[in-house]
Amino acid sequence: MKKYYLLVTKLATLSQHLTYGHYVELLKFEDINEINYYIKLVEEQNLSIRELRTKIKNNEYERLDENTKLKLANKEDTEIVDLVKNPIIINNKSNYEIISEKLLQQLILEDIPLFLEELGNGFTFIKNEYKIKIGNEYNYIDLLLYNIKFNCYVVIELKITPLKKEHIGQIKIYMNYIDNNLKSINQDKTIGIILCKKNNKFIMEYCSDKRILSKEYVLI
Repeated sequence: MKKYYLLVTKLATLSQHLTYGHYVELLKFEDINEINYYIKLVEEQNLSIRELRTKIKNNEYERLDENTKLKLANKEDTEIVDLVKNPIIINNKSNYEIISEKLLQQLILEDIPLFLEELGNGFTFIKNEYKIKIGNEYNYIDLLLYNIKFNCYVVIELKITPLKKEHIGQIKIYMNYIDNNLKSINQDKTIGIILCKKNNKFIMEYCSDKRILSKEYVLI
């Protein structure tokens, strides 16, 4: 009860969306910014105590970028790229040891709600293996999503290797295709996310397109 009292004194007001049980789950945290993050999640997503416990167990706040944490602490507006977790958790219920890109895609599709939550807010699934025609050749986008909140398409490419520079060139072509053929004048430009086994900060340092993100994945 003393810890609960100390927590309450840190907060400006108590949220009507949280029960006493929700607040009990937050008693372990000392960082008020982390507490406020999970309170906002409960409010926005109407999380049960069990769902909140799962997000805490998965270290959701800790997997956010430091710049994002600063934005949240200062109550600044966030962008679509800010709330994408790193690494992104993917369920591997069958405990596959050898993973191909096809199998990685299958694991994502088996629990698409979890994957969309890992990316942030407002993501919706359009299609996997989305077929596009570039010149005389057909290409396939691994996952095509749309973000309702930020009003833009999102191209996801899956790589089971560490990030390579050619991955950026590939996803940029796909993003430009979507912008030229699907995006309407009222929609924002397409975002690209490369999901890879290991990130390479040096490659991303010289990537001039800030709409392209590279995130690692982890199988659990």
